[in-house]
Amino acid sequence: MTQSLFDERLDKLAALAVRVGLNLRPGQEVVMTAPLDSIALVRRIAEHAYKAGATLVTPLIGDDEVALARYRHAAPEAFDTASGWLYEGMAKAFQGGAARLAVVGEDPTLLGAQDPAKVARANRARSIAYRPALELITSFAINWNLVPAATPGWARAVFPELAPDGALAALWDAIFKACRVDVADPVAEWAAHNATLHARTRHLNTKNFSELRYRGPGTELTIGLADGHLWAGGAEPAKNGIVCNPNIPTEEVFTTPHAQRVNGTVRSTKPLAYQGTLIEDIVVRFEGGRIVEAHASRGADVLGKVLETDEGAARLGEVALVPHSSPISASGLLFRNTLFDENAASHIALGQAYTTCLRDSVGKSFEELGTRGANASLIHIDWMIGSGALDIDGVTQDGAVEPLMRAGEFVAV
Repeated sequence: MTQSLFDERLDKLAALAVRVGLNLRPGQEVVMTAPLDSIALVRRIAEHAYKAGATLVTPLIGDDEVALARYRHAAPEAFDTASGWLYEGMAKAFQGGAARLAVVGEDPTLLGAQDPAKVARANRARSIAYRPALELITSFAINWNLVPAATPGWARAVFPELAPDGALAALWDAIFKACRVDVADPVAEWAAHNATLHARTRHLNTKNFSELRYRGPGTELTIGLADGHLWAGGAEPAKNGIVCNPNIPTEEVFTTPHAQRVNGTVRSTKPLAYQGTLIEDIVVRFEGGRIVEAHASRGADVLGKVLETDEGAARLGEVALVPHSSPISASGLLFRNTLFDENAASHIALGQAYTTCLRDSVGKSFEELGTRGANASLIHIDWMIGSGALDIDGVTQDGAVEPLMRAGEFVAV
């Protein structure tokens, strides 16, 4: 790819994040988090945000070496500390009308050699501190967006066989394709893609299944759906009235499972990259909605600590359907990044539920929504269970069983 073509596509990605991802409105502030190595994209996003009428773009930049320095040199008691003041400020900004944009490109192996107990304590402290801001995101109170940027550490993990420059170039190329910016008019391309996702959600909402049944290698699972659940996907209206695309890229339609009605065994089909640790070959067993047995060939200690975060961490907060033929799956790449890998396969998420996937949820307390099955937790972690060998049935409210997916593909949706 020539430098001029790269610059053109990087600019299209930045414009897409602002115009389609956030659908930014004049007068809004933008709070943006990003890794240091994504600074070129950050600068272009800021430019497009100001052109769209942003009053202020505030970038919060993270750095891998600073993160590692903590694990190498900080005192043991330091890992129960998080920047509560920062997350309180973010929540205040969102309450005041700011939009949230996160540029993601973390090295999935960054903390792989670190003490799992320290990683778990740091993650828990951060989750507690982040809760006020996260609740505004998961309740869709604001317009928000995640958009990727290739970084050297991430590229090395995806393309270990390539030299550093070649790996970075290959990852950028894959990102541009997955995000649909390798076309003349990405905005029009996303309008068409959103129309496809919305057609699927309308079909599923008409069906109003009571539960989903999964069958595949190592998987025999039943997921009850929350009472009055709604399917969502693609561009959706936030409670501030702005229609935004939270994830770029996205291929999923998703809803809220019932936290008490999940039973059976499920096996992951892709590794889970979580806070710098890679967790592979996950197998868990549910009883009455809760994970009662969990295994992993790698990262089992971290998985165990995650499940101990709080009572809701071992229950489901999301179920999502993705066709095996999605462009990200068809690429054949394991991105080792949840934003991508969750859009290559059907998946489930441990932890916090998206309350917007419940009918008549506006103005209801989380305790009220919990009686309908919505799960509460400090975490929300997606992991992939879909493949070309997975079959899913939907069970109607009167008990009829209908094929929903066969060999990983939708049936008449």
